[in-house]
Amino acid sequence: MAKARIFLALFLLLLLVELDVFTGPWVVGVEGIDCPSKCDYRCSKASRHKICIRACNTCCQRCNCVPPGTSGNRDVCPCYANMKTHGGRLKCP
Repeated sequence: MAKARIFLALFLLLLLVELDVFTGPWVVGVEGIDCPSKCDYRCSKASRHKICIRACNTCCQRCNCVPPGTSGNRDVCPCYANMKTHGGRLKCP
């Protein structure tokens, strides 16, 4: 009887993995952030829109986070806020 329960549990786990239950769109996690749309909003008021988008997408992909709003709120994403260019300036808009 115990072997049957173990087999059933393993079978259900395998079924859940095959159905992509652990990585589906309803699972919110680090990989679930939509960088292009977050950065599009973040850079919507930037005077140099294309440069802002490029920098924001790079930062978002590395940090998996974009602060809310069009500016400020850097305390929400420390990785994003502390990333620097080679020249020592803040990289992320």
